[in-house]
Amino acid sequence: MASTGERKRLQPKDNNMSNMEQTPLYIESGKLHEQMLSLRDERHMDFLESLTGMDWGERKEDDAADAIRGLGVVYHLESSSTGERMVIKTSTENRTKPELPTVTDIWCGAELPEREVYDFFGIEFIGHPDMRRLFLRNDWVGFPLRKDDDPAKENPLRMDNEPTVDTTREYGVKEDGTTSETEETLFGDEEYVVNIGPQHPATHGVLRFRVSLEGENIKKIDVNCGYIHRGIEKMNESLTYPQTLALTDRLDYLGAMQNRHALCMCIEKAMGVEVSERVQYIRTIMDELQRIDSHILFFSCLCQDLGATTAFLYGFRDREKVLDIFEETCGGRLILNYNTIGGVQADIHPNFVKRVKEFIPYMRHNLQEYYDVFINNVIAQNRLKGVGILTREQAIAFGATGGTGRASGWACDVRKRMPYGVYDKVDFKEIVRTEGDCFARLLVRMDEIEESLHIIEQLIDNIPEGAYQEKMKPIIRVPEGSWYSAVEGSRGEFGVYLESRGDKTPYRLHYRATGLPLVGVIDTITRGAKIADLIAIGGTLDYVVPDIDR
Repeated sequence: MASTGERKRLQPKDNNMSNMEQTPLYIESGKLHEQMLSLRDERHMDFLESLTGMDWGERKEDDAADAIRGLGVVYHLESSSTGERMVIKTSTENRTKPELPTVTDIWCGAELPEREVYDFFGIEFIGHPDMRRLFLRNDWVGFPLRKDDDPAKENPLRMDNEPTVDTTREYGVKEDGTTSETEETLFGDEEYVVNIGPQHPATHGVLRFRVSLEGENIKKIDVNCGYIHRGIEKMNESLTYPQTLALTDRLDYLGAMQNRHALCMCIEKAMGVEVSERVQYIRTIMDELQRIDSHILFFSCLCQDLGATTAFLYGFRDREKVLDIFEETCGGRLILNYNTIGGVQADIHPNFVKRVKEFIPYMRHNLQEYYDVFINNVIAQNRLKGVGILTREQAIAFGATGGTGRASGWACDVRKRMPYGVYDKVDFKEIVRTEGDCFARLLVRMDEIEESLHIIEQLIDNIPEGAYQEKMKPIIRVPEGSWYSAVEGSRGEFGVYLESRGDKTPYRLHYRATGLPLVGVIDTITRGAKIADLIAIGGTLDYVVPDIDR
């Protein structure tokens, strides 16, 4: 195996913005932190795109010298200034007490993903400030995404209430090289802590915030996830590739079409399958209809959170038009199951083009009502302007993509960075604002509805003839290797990391949740804000909890 230094010199600077996988670079765990810091500072890799925990198994006698074994992490990095992308792999073969250095001091966005990796693989990140489980119960035994773990053996089903734990651990390294463990208290005895959720309408799902208050001002927020965790990534390991598709609709259910597109695109890329141009057009149109659907619901729920019930009903009235179009072609309204490996499950309905063309002017006209009844209202503006400010640097460091990042001045649209579908054939603007507050996040999504209508308008009369489904083998096997594909979901970059050993089931299938970075910024941008502002901030970040929990 080449040394880390040699591999770093051999790694080319690839500024191609295509949605393609980069050649992985392996870094030994002892040199990881130093090399990662160098990549950020010298090659401007300021965006930690994805962080994936892995179990490559125990070393075998016939393994090649450079074969990666043990527990480890795959990092996808990107430079927001040059567009250069890199894939880093690291590992440790110590399965009894696996340790890797943290990168949370390099990228803030690593904090929750590293806790996720600890939760499922048991890797302790040295220097991480909060080494707790993220999704599973504190009394869970074992690490379920390890290949040798048997969750059912040690963890019977139970319905008892789990006690709240107010302590966490931080691991460090002593002068003699051994690991030290420090236990810290999350909240002091004198702090006034209020629970917002998990059953609270403004958390948009079963998400729990433990909020430390000083009067009405927020001092700290501790995010508690996992209330609807379903183990989807573990389930994927025993499912065939076509079977994995149905689960994507249950992640961000307001971006079901886009999620499934990303997985199909990743599998197709791995297999070398090219779908027809007709499929590319259909998928792009459907993705944009899904984006409009999601942004309308974002607007409606934000209005409801802030007490504007009339505007909430206006949004639901218009969203029904999109759902009717989906239902006619896909057979579903929320759970769509439309994209397939190699195409789509059925051709578009004979009424599809007509109904979409009727919807475009209808939506443009009604969008003005959103401004009249809510957005231009002085009460709404006072609740949103200057509240929950996220800077561009913070958005990049946390990996807060989508409308949230673009409202902070970060041009992070996957459709522009790594074009897919037919986005390279249409003209549209990437909506970017610089204020970084709740109001900017609202306006970005309203303007993106206009841009989605403009994209659809360019495509709807030009859908080419061709097959809507490529002929596939009855049993799909993906060649050995690893791939990453991403789409611009309704709330940001939705990514799929696939590692295959050549079987009919994936060895590892990890989803880059759009919402995990968004809840990751909550503690930072709410400090000093009023408790009432938390509702507006959470509403404009626009996370969806099943996408976070997976």
